[in-house]
Amino acid sequence: MTQLDSATAARRSDGHLPGDGHMWVMVLGDLVIFAGYFVVFMVYRAMNPEEFLRAQQHLDINIGVLNTVVLLTSSWFVARSVLAVRAGRHGQAIALIYAGGSAGLLFMGLKGYEWYRKIAAGHTNSEMFYSFYYVLTGVHLVHVLIGLIVLGVVVRELRNPGRRRVSMVESGAVYWHMVDLLWVIIFGLLYVMR
Repeated sequence: MTQLDSATAARRSDGHLPGDGHMWVMVLGDLVIFAGYFVVFMVYRAMNPEEFLRAQQHLDINIGVLNTVVLLTSSWFVARSVLAVRAGRHGQAIALIYAGGSAGLLFMGLKGYEWYRKIAAGHTNSEMFYSFYYVLTGVHLVHVLIGLIVLGVVVRELRNPGRRRVSMVESGAVYWHMVDLLWVIIFGLLYVMR
């Protein structure tokens, strides 16, 4: 174990917060912004419950559940990559990050398919519910794309033995888990809540 690795291990044993503090500030800021979106959605839903419920009936819960499973699986792969890096298994960590990123791409493909079906069926942002649907899922998709870029940077770092940092992989995982958490809330608000 190198001196840097033993310092990292010592920090872990005394309650160290994984990743970089700046990433946590960014993630918490993002969560606050999304919380604002969620509150506005809930206010409009409370003002127009029948309209929202009628529009919501056209969402395919099976695709929503599948997307949730895909994104949570991607999060599991990324979490496992952190454990692999901490154990010094960099090749395994890279493979796990690729698996997590592939699941993220699948999520984007499924969401694109769902959008296509909704738009083809005439459910556009002219309906208030679908205005929120497209904004919430669209902003979330941008975050998934950013997360894929972050995972790509993590892979690049891991490929270079001189730049391998556990904190970099942890920071990427923190961001990716935020993306997953946001989806679980969006899924609950748009697909499940009646």
